[in-house]
Amino acid sequence: MQFFYDQLELHQAWDEQLTIERNDCLIAEGQTDDRLYYIESGSLRVYWIHGDEEHTIRFGYPESFIGALDSFLNGQPSVYYLQAIRQSRLKAMRKSTFLALREAVPEMAELYSVLLEQLVLQQLEREQDLLIASPLERYQRVLQRSPQLFQEIPHKYIASYLRMTPETLSRIKKS
Repeated sequence: MQFFYDQLELHQAWDEQLTIERNDCLIAEGQTDDRLYYIESGSLRVYWIHGDEEHTIRFGYPESFIGALDSFLNGQPSVYYLQAIRQSRLKAMRKSTFLALREAVPEMAELYSVLLEQLVLQQLEREQDLLIASPLERYQRVLQRSPQLFQEIPHKYIASYLRMTPETLSRIKKS
């Protein structure tokens, strides 16, 4: 991931820098967004709404990438929201900029492939987490995989991510 970022810096690939305030949405459902974001500071979450419930599916921390990947990849309106959990500073790169860089720098195509593979593996782990019946097991798996989550993200969002109530998460943490 660091090498990918370093290449983007080296080739001055960033189209813009943004600051987004706490609780503001960078992207809302129905919007099309062709940007990939690098989080310099702050934290964000990706969620979707089903009925009257929000379902958090991903978090972004400093020194990581985030975006409305459905829209980035297919150019269609997103079904997701990207919301700042804390005031966040981001660098943004348009897909067209990335594609031009990928064509100009052969290593970028290979790097992109590796990053997509990592994303698929992360999604498979996430699916496993959701299929595990026990809230305690889901908590333990996420704690082992992403301990920073519990320092960076408010419990109500972690509970949503783990598909449990904040009260259940609180009980599990106490035990």
